[in-house]
Amino acid sequence: MDGLRVALDATPLFGARTGVAMFTSGVLGALAVRSDVDPSAYAVTWRGRGRLREMLPPDVDVARGPMAARPLRWAWTRWDHPPIEWWTGSVDVVHGTNFVVPPTRRAGEVVTVHDLTPMRFPELAHGDTLAYEALVRRALGRGALVHTPSAFVAAEVAEHFGVARDRVHAVVEGIPDVPNVAPGRQVADGAPYVLTLGTVEPRKDHPTLVRAFDAVAATEPDVRLVIAGPDGWGADALADAIAASGHADRIVRLGYVDDEARARLLKGARVFAFPSRYEGFGLPPLEAMRAGVPVVASDAGSLPEVLDDAALLVPVGDVDALAAALTQAVGDDDVRTRLVEAGRARAARYSWPRCADGLVAVYRMAAAAA
Repeated sequence: MDGLRVALDATPLFGARTGVAMFTSGVLGALAVRSDVDPSAYAVTWRGRGRLREMLPPDVDVARGPMAARPLRWAWTRWDHPPIEWWTGSVDVVHGTNFVVPPTRRAGEVVTVHDLTPMRFPELAHGDTLAYEALVRRALGRGALVHTPSAFVAAEVAEHFGVARDRVHAVVEGIPDVPNVAPGRQVADGAPYVLTLGTVEPRKDHPTLVRAFDAVAATEPDVRLVIAGPDGWGADALADAIAASGHADRIVRLGYVDDEARARLLKGARVFAFPSRYEGFGLPPLEAMRAGVPVVASDAGSLPEVLDDAALLVPVGDVDALAAALTQAVGDDDVRTRLVEAGRARAARYSWPRCADGLVAVYRMAAAAA
């Protein structure tokens, strides 16, 4: 292939399929079918050495040799060494897909900053992510360009890091393909249910959702609440909220779900709830919209920009407003019809080819500036 040589960090593909993993997978897949890009991938993981090839599209090359995460992260925080070309060979651009872009010899650098949680809300972050600020600053000092998934985050990055706005580029993400499966209503014994998806962490504010559901359940005797996602560092607060709920017997707590189970849950949901305290993009509500499910979300961060009027938006942390919106989305047929139609139209705007178009434009700027 004769195109721009771009090496991307595929480390997020290891472990649970988080939003960052979906972004990384979607971008790699979209780049692999283009004739103007020659993509390759590297993974900063010792334990996962030898497994990367099986996770990639066939037209994406794999970097040579294993990479040990801890010593490399330590070195890259302090020095611009070792360069990523030790593993990738000669490339035109290196794209750090998750806050960290390695130093290079000659290649241009692009770093994706998904949000500013570790910087703006350190109490909502955890160990590894608190190191991101120093790594981003070091990359900016080398001249890296920044990719963000929303204009909201782009403005935050420019202000927080004091970087020129023309070095920060908002390129929206796509939406993962949804497996063709039947709705999974059996998870709630056939009853209508409000669904939320995501790692249980403080930023997602599951306890507020549980308290709002209590108010909904008092007037909607059949509805259930289904919470799906792996335990993070907010699991205790969620457990306490469920224990204090007057309708705990109508709350279904699931752990991590694979892509097929995720699709079944989405297709079977009556309403999708997303009460986050802060967001840089907002992939799960877009997935719900594409599945034809009405969305109720907070007005946190990028969500008004990404969802616009295709969702019912409520103030962050407002239990009463969230309960009222959920009740409306569950029971008002006119509202439901409007949200479903507007949601499908909104979700159609987000595709991986469109995302790849935007990123390739950023890659070309980075290569020209190197």
